[in-house]
Amino acid sequence: MIIRRYTSRLAGLALTTVLAGPALGQGFGSPAVGNSGPPSDALFPALAEYQDRLEEAGWILRGQGTFVLQGQAGFRSPYRSDASLRPAAQARNTTSIDLVLGRRLWDGAEAIVDVSVTRGFGLSNSVGVAAFPNNEAFRLGTTEPYVYTPRAFVRQTIGLSADTIPYDGDSLRFEGALPRQRITITAGKFGVWDIFDDNKYAHDPRTQFLNWGLVGGAAFDYAADARGWTEGIAVEYDDGAWGVRTGAFRVPRRANGLFLDTALTRGWQVLGEVDRFYEVGGRPGAVRLIYGATRARQSSWGEISENGFDTYYQNPSGYRLKHNATLNIEQEITADLGAFARLSWSDGRIQNFMFTQMDRAASGGLSLRGAQWGRPADTVGLATNVGWLSTGQRRYLEAGGIGFIVGDGRLNYRPEVVTETYYDMRVASGINAALNYQLVVNPGYNRDRGPVHVFALRLRTAF
Repeated sequence: MIIRRYTSRLAGLALTTVLAGPALGQGFGSPAVGNSGPPSDALFPALAEYQDRLEEAGWILRGQGTFVLQGQAGFRSPYRSDASLRPAAQARNTTSIDLVLGRRLWDGAEAIVDVSVTRGFGLSNSVGVAAFPNNEAFRLGTTEPYVYTPRAFVRQTIGLSADTIPYDGDSLRFEGALPRQRITITAGKFGVWDIFDDNKYAHDPRTQFLNWGLVGGAAFDYAADARGWTEGIAVEYDDGAWGVRTGAFRVPRRANGLFLDTALTRGWQVLGEVDRFYEVGGRPGAVRLIYGATRARQSSWGEISENGFDTYYQNPSGYRLKHNATLNIEQEITADLGAFARLSWSDGRIQNFMFTQMDRAASGGLSLRGAQWGRPADTVGLATNVGWLSTGQRRYLEAGGIGFIVGDGRLNYRPEVVTETYYDMRVASGINAALNYQLVVNPGYNRDRGPVHVFALRLRTAF
């Protein structure tokens, strides 16, 4: 009955949406698709033609809707606390709808606004698993639809060469070729993952893997408020073989906080990334190395223990500096099969503050398109993330401490292992449906609980 009710809701959304042809690319939390195909390939060709005319006049109008119904089977749990995954069988759902508006300003410049409507909750209100199984689930769920603006930014692209590369399908950019060698400046409100830690096979929970640990480096505490967004500026250099990206971003005033710190010179995150693009046997690949330094009102694990566990959400004595790093690899193996891997690290001395509770992580997997069985627009994926804790955080949880994502009141420590597989099927132009399964071993790093079997249905329409 739950599946029937929410499937009909998304079907209604699809019938009222302008649907275009297949996209060339996605991006993190893809809020739309670019019109990469002719209007005749769209579900509603006349409306797709209207989008094209708008873009010729210097406007973008695009959007998407994603619905995720996720449930877990019951599992073994001799004890639990406020941040534990509830052991009884349960099901929750999330819905996100985006409308992207864009305007050309002058040569190479564009303004983008993404208006979003979200509702729903993750399992157990998105706690209990560090590599949480639904990246569409915010840590602040809502019963009623909630309207906000996750992205509102200005982008300037400065060409440094006459030769160009084709449009990559980025739905947050106007169509058209880009200079191969270029500098791109983005300023405003957006997601750090819109620019950093990209990966062709594992970066977008709306079209690829759902798990938090597979959309980016899980141990890297990327700047974000409790809904996943921040404000800042990023500068990128690309020439086809190399990419260099850097940025400065605001951080929350408290752990898992919705409000960003107003002390801009004291609270911040600075990121740097170097990309190397190459070919092996004619097959493209990429290696990305990301480093981040975060200064926020964070405590060391020892300070929290000394000052009391109730100080987890507010450092009483000032700001602390934390270091993070991620190594990100992608490689095309055949025309339809690709592989990826990430290693991520945080210094482990300072508490986790913005993303999730993980201090070391290793992930990897495969993505296969369905051309071999006559379904070239379908994708099947298989991946695993393994997460570890630093000694300081482990002792905190063993002593009964509770974090903003995990904490069972006590801990029989083991690394947390999550394996995910999905099949994403093209139902019609602009409409996809995916079946998803995840096995969570040692949820919240606790050998005493689990394993947990998690199942999901994802429905998506985009234009």
